[in-house]
Amino acid sequence: MVALTGAGISVPSGIPDFRSPGTGLWANVDPMEVAHIDAFRRDPKRFWSFYGERFASLRDKVPNRAHLALVELERSGRLDAVITQNIDGLHEAAGVRTLVEVHGSISHASCLDCGGRVGLEEVRGRLAADPDGIPRCLCGDPLKPDVVLFGEYLPEAAIERASALAAGADLLLCVGSSLEVHPVAGLPALTLAAGGQVAVITKGPTPYDDDAAVRLGGDVVEELEAVLAEL
Repeated sequence: MVALTGAGISVPSGIPDFRSPGTGLWANVDPMEVAHIDAFRRDPKRFWSFYGERFASLRDKVPNRAHLALVELERSGRLDAVITQNIDGLHEAAGVRTLVEVHGSISHASCLDCGGRVGLEEVRGRLAADPDGIPRCLCGDPLKPDVVLFGEYLPEAAIERASALAAGADLLLCVGSSLEVHPVAGLPALTLAAGGQVAVITKGPTPYDDDAAVRLGGDVVEELEAVLAEL
């Protein structure tokens, strides 16, 4: 079994998803204006005014029981790996051993000019110290969080690893994802094409609802803990 997780698994930790009306991350802001690679290059101050708030909001967030349920599945030998679209680092914090972060992570930031890399706490310190609110590399250029922005390709190694895991899975357990953002949205199709099955645990509809061997639409914590209890 391989798990594929999206923003919905982190909602119980107090992290908003992207598209829920009124509460989603993109509910009150155009992502193309603040989370596109061109926006970062064009106006790093505006970019970091948005991302700085995200960094601050994630400081006190901890894994919830849905994250821990996947750790328990991995420790029991039932789960081979977790593929996540999330950048919040909560799977790693929970103790997942085999993790593929296809959209990167906020755990560090890099300079696009010289390649310098800085850890999260140092990024926060430089962000607070800079008069323009831009964490800078020692070379003076703005740092970019090591997450995949709109307009960027996914890390080739990560998506290749995710595709191989999905194609080899007897069961792809999709948790908290709308399964609409490509290329990750195509991973369940790889599992199905190879003869595996797909299980979906998320509140909203997905393109794979009719193909899923199991479709659960309740709270992700309650659903995953119920699965653990049955096992």
